[in-house]
Amino acid sequence: MLAEATYGRSYEQLLADAPIAALNLDPRNVTFEAEYYMATDQARFAQVKPLLWLWKALDLTPIGQNPVTGLPVRRVLAAHIFRRVGRNFKCWQNVEFSVGYNMEVGDDVVVHRYVLLDDIGGIELHDGASVSDFVNIYSHTHSVLDGPDVTLKRTVIGRGARLTYHSTILAGSVVSDDAMLATGALLRDDIPPHGIAMGVPARTTRFKLRPPAEVHVDSRSYPHDPGRKANPQFPEPTPAQTRLPDERDAPPAPGQTVRQS
Repeated sequence: MLAEATYGRSYEQLLADAPIAALNLDPRNVTFEAEYYMATDQARFAQVKPLLWLWKALDLTPIGQNPVTGLPVRRVLAAHIFRRVGRNFKCWQNVEFSVGYNMEVGDDVVVHRYVLLDDIGGIELHDGASVSDFVNIYSHTHSVLDGPDVTLKRTVIGRGARLTYHSTILAGSVVSDDAMLATGALLRDDIPPHGIAMGVPARTTRFKLRPPAEVHVDSRSYPHDPGRKANPQFPEPTPAQTRLPDERDAPPAPGQTVRQS
């Protein structure tokens, strides 16, 4: 498919005429970052890897750039890659996944351009959720002291929630139904139903004026992922690894010798 979409000929023809170009299209000659992750289920990733490569490579062609063809092709691929995908999923070009197989997507979900969906620990996008351009959603964290100490936490985006441009959602956060995360905000906690969170770190500072309605994802009661270790060499849970600043962190007086303890 990539040979025909990119070069207008069959793979066999391309292999004979331009073997390097042909081999560059073959996912067996490509290594994804997820293949280096200890948390990756290598057998499951091997099943979806060719489809993820097809998705990424098609995005660079006129087929992927044209909404008339790109949106339905991604919808078909999502049905074979994700854990679950609902009706009318709309995904624009140049979206990145960690592994793909830990995505759970509801009905009428929209994901815009250049979004990072780090689903290694699991991501839920519930019905009607909207993810704007350049948003990053994470489902893993690293220890402050030891980079290989990784904790996986499922991140949940509720029904009708909106994550606006260039915002970042850290692992384990729950964004409730009809909530909104402002442009450029960094969410490391939760947003209650109808809440609008903004800032770095994000705080809920406003609520939408809505009539009473049933809420499905409510961060105050929705099950939070307690976290699980990706690397068994590290304890669970990760102990406290930081402290607040104190007098030890004040700059030394002129001529004073600083001793390290």
